[in-house]
Amino acid sequence: MRAPFGARVTTAVSLRGPLCVGIDPHPALLEAWGLPVSAEGLGRFADICVEAFAGEIAVVKPQSAFFEAHGSAGVAVLERLIGDARQAGTLVILDVKRGDIGSTMAAYATAYLAEGSPLAADAVTLSPYLGFGSLDPALDLAAQTGRGVFVLALTSNPEGAAVQRATGAAGRSVAQDIVDAAADRNAGASPLGPVGLVIGATVGRTDLDLDRLNGTILAPGFGAQGATLADLRTVFGASLRHVLPSSSREILRHGPDPAALRDAARRVRDALAVAHPL
Repeated sequence: MRAPFGARVTTAVSLRGPLCVGIDPHPALLEAWGLPVSAEGLGRFADICVEAFAGEIAVVKPQSAFFEAHGSAGVAVLERLIGDARQAGTLVILDVKRGDIGSTMAAYATAYLAEGSPLAADAVTLSPYLGFGSLDPALDLAAQTGRGVFVLALTSNPEGAAVQRATGAAGRSVAQDIVDAAADRNAGASPLGPVGLVIGATVGRTDLDLDRLNGTILAPGFGAQGATLADLRTVFGASLRHVLPSSSREILRHGPDPAALRDAARRVRDALAVAHPL
């Protein structure tokens, strides 16, 4: 039985620094790397990323949609990427943002969190907007298998604010209710629980109370999307020690040379480490 996700991500960050590299092989990037927009090009892209980041960076985050767009051959590349990165000791958060109910949610959980599944990652992203309780099959299976989940709480896209910042009868925002539900799931875990949150690094000041979370916060948007070290401090305050900033374009634009990609990731990682309280 593997160690719980909260312990593994804590160890990974302490050894390799607080950075998650997003692996987002959109067509324009494949072309910029001189690769065909095909499953073959996708496979070469994935191999380069594994060579550059696996064993060097704490966490990578493949965006499943860019692989699914190539059909079964693309999903096969994703399976290989997950396996190769994990074999090298790098944690993999699979960005799928799934959210459904009942047996369908249970099937998604099996696909991404069950032992023996070809797509099983160390953690996945989930959407709670059919109700946080609808995620129970995934939360339960993650806890059983030592894996983690990252639940969307406050995202950086402008359309999200109308739902996520809306307040209910008790006066709390929807996002705060998600934070509180995640905290309840993580209660008593050490060093951190298996339920993390996704909070955009570009959302600015929030009124979220993160003190009880006891989990990891995935913060997309660092680097090319505009978020700076100062933004991370503004958004997360004292909770910054549990934040895993994610950067993709800032790093991937240095490809396809693996050494250049690795150097770019190291620069971002080292800059984050200066401001990241361990």
